[in-house]
Amino acid sequence: MSDTTLSGARALTDEAAGLDAADELRAKRAAFALDDAVYLDGNSLGALPTAVPGRLADVITREWGALRIRSWGESGWWTAPERIGDRVGRLIGAAPGQVVVGDSTSVNVFKAVVGAVRIAQARGAHRDQILVDESTFPTDGYIAESAARMTGCTLRPVVAGDVPTAVGPRTAVALVNHVDYRTGRLHDLPGTTAAVHAAGALVVWDLCHSAGALPVGLDAHGVDLAVGCTYKYLNGGPGSPAYLYVANEHQPRFDSPLPGWNSHADPFAMDPAYAPADGAVRGRVGTPDILSMLALETALEVWDDVTVEAVRTKSLALTDFFLRCVGAYVPAGRVESITPAEHGRRGSQVALRCADAGEVMAELVRRGVVGDFRRPDVLRFGFTPLYTGFADVERAARVLADVLAGEPGEDGVTG
Repeated sequence: MSDTTLSGARALTDEAAGLDAADELRAKRAAFALDDAVYLDGNSLGALPTAVPGRLADVITREWGALRIRSWGESGWWTAPERIGDRVGRLIGAAPGQVVVGDSTSVNVFKAVVGAVRIAQARGAHRDQILVDESTFPTDGYIAESAARMTGCTLRPVVAGDVPTAVGPRTAVALVNHVDYRTGRLHDLPGTTAAVHAAGALVVWDLCHSAGALPVGLDAHGVDLAVGCTYKYLNGGPGSPAYLYVANEHQPRFDSPLPGWNSHADPFAMDPAYAPADGAVRGRVGTPDILSMLALETALEVWDDVTVEAVRTKSLALTDFFLRCVGAYVPAGRVESITPAEHGRRGSQVALRCADAGEVMAELVRRGVVGDFRRPDVLRFGFTPLYTGFADVERAARVLADVLAGEPGEDGVTG
């Protein structure tokens, strides 16, 4: 580095130290099992909260091992999907009784889209179109296509930002991602929801890349249904159960396409005729996956004294600082940010287009900076404010610059 570059690097390093010292969330880092690596892949898999192993050990040895079947009642296993659903609900702006935890995101997308179409079609109007965000995560598109075949609808892919003008009298449901998984672009949930409602349709939001990273406000904005995973910013663990939100006003008419025994009004009557339960329980299907569900419940305890608003403030500060550091360190023209610069259009990740992104990310990981790669040319960096610090951000940008400039790592290897 030149003297000017070194001086700039020292200034950014000092700034990072000052920002970390003033960070109101800095103590939360100790609640996670972390090492010396800079972990910027929490938008794929959140870090392990340190309280989870002990809780799981107790569940296995005492609740399952000693109490056995008694734990369905005595340890609260049976009510876990709704109890934990309310914990998630606090983080996505949903009042109690509207969120149930269980199954995968894919299964919940299916339940939500088919259920929403049935509600829309039951209103009497001829509605036979499902709009889907054309750049959606593949599963959402696959499920929406299957739901369209099942309900006699046609699938219409549109740009997420164009949904408000694309909805019409034949639209039954629009399925939209709150944050684009590739670019980190934040879509307009309030405006899109209002436009879909004005057309007489319902909207299903996928919150996988926003829940736990920014305020969502499901109730405040009148969202109909929403789904999301819990293993990203909510740190629930690999494959932890997803969740389904059904607004109170739609619950009496929510007709799930997967009417399992757990959502029956009287599940232990073993009645051959299905009668749906009231409330969020209607979103359940089969026996809850207790081990992963209770791991999630313990993971969510880190949020007990944290507001989503504070997390959002730090998220924007982290991503702003990262973009500044990249601009200061990375050779000109080597990367291009495809994440919006405007705060109102940005989630909690930064995506950089880079010609040899796969090789670059592999070398970054080797040097202790963990992000991920999306084909063909995108480097993704996710910022989890509960445990990511500003010094992490500065180091990540500096190591990225070294890799792109062909400079050797600490072991003298250039990659």
